[in-house]
Amino acid sequence: MDVSNFISQFFSPAAWSLIKSLGECFMSPTGFLIWTTLLKSALLLVIILGLVSYTVYAERRVSALIQDRLGPNRVGWQGLLQPVADAAKLLLKENFTPKSANYFYFRLASKLAMVPPVLVLGVLPFGSSLFGVPMTIASVNVGALYVLAISSISVYGIVLAGWSSNSKYPFLGGIRSSSQMISYELSLALSLIPIFMLVGSLNLNQIVQYQIVHGWMIAPFWPQGMSLDTLLHPLALLEAFRAGCSLQRVLIWIPLFISFILFFISMFAETNRLPFDLPEAEQELIGGYHTEYSSMGFALFFLGEYTAMIAGAGVITTLFLGGWSLPLVPDGSHGWFWGLVNIAVFFAKVIVILFVFIWVRWTIPRFRYDQLMKLGWYFFFELAVANIFLAALILTYVKR
Repeated sequence: MDVSNFISQFFSPAAWSLIKSLGECFMSPTGFLIWTTLLKSALLLVIILGLVSYTVYAERRVSALIQDRLGPNRVGWQGLLQPVADAAKLLLKENFTPKSANYFYFRLASKLAMVPPVLVLGVLPFGSSLFGVPMTIASVNVGALYVLAISSISVYGIVLAGWSSNSKYPFLGGIRSSSQMISYELSLALSLIPIFMLVGSLNLNQIVQYQIVHGWMIAPFWPQGMSLDTLLHPLALLEAFRAGCSLQRVLIWIPLFISFILFFISMFAETNRLPFDLPEAEQELIGGYHTEYSSMGFALFFLGEYTAMIAGAGVITTLFLGGWSLPLVPDGSHGWFWGLVNIAVFFAKVIVILFVFIWVRWTIPRFRYDQLMKLGWYFFFELAVANIFLAALILTYVKR
């Protein structure tokens, strides 16, 4: 007996007709796209929220190790439930609003700080494919421009928080943040132009595919045609490395490495992380733009900062570290197991970059504000423009 006929016996004709219609709707091209996109969005959001919670825990533990102390170690085994305790504390605290604050914008600001980093994650290819479904929520042809445009919206939340609090310290923090983010957005955007010139596309999926074939942007050499078989034959392995170490490859790597340094440091400024955390600067501004916030208002700023860190690490991974790819590791077309491995590789790279963010915060002192602005306008901006001309000259030579 056919399975569908067997199952239909348990339903009335009208109910079975409705079930068949829903099944056809779900499996139609449009329906399949909608429910798989919603499922990927929910999966990514759960992963990111978990990663945010335990990035906070990792920061506290790493800072404790750097400062030769213990850090959180009471709640759960080795303090692993500390993020849960912190979340419960923030939920149960009184959500206080200053009497002199502009209520609407005061409430809106924290949401504006949280939403843009989440939207950036929507265009990042966090895997190859799983069960034939591409592991990208939205493959946008101008994905890199989308990332730059959406990430710049975060400054509105910070500026609104500073202004609507009607307090001098948050106001100073908001002004600092707006000028800082505008300054470093220039070098952030200009540093990506050599990548676009080389790849010929703004689509993040295509940038990852280019790196799979030609090598990661930060790798000065790349074994061409290397496979598992070449590892067993030294002469074949040597030939693969020799093919990937051409003069053209090394020359192209020079502007790409400069772009990586500019983009990586500018990302610290865009996410307000030390040594660029002048908008918060506890010693000067108490807490900066979120001084007057408490409970979930403060929690949203806190989550927004760490989500922006994760989004920034994801963008760096996608543009410079080959995205979800790893040498000798197949993609998801070879089976669901390799699809899961590709996702794990992407988030492993993100975690390594997050560790660098944390390490830098607890190692390097904060800049003075005039030093921060001079670095952005007098050094990074000019270097990014010069790097574009250098990349153009090298690509002209290589493609002759």
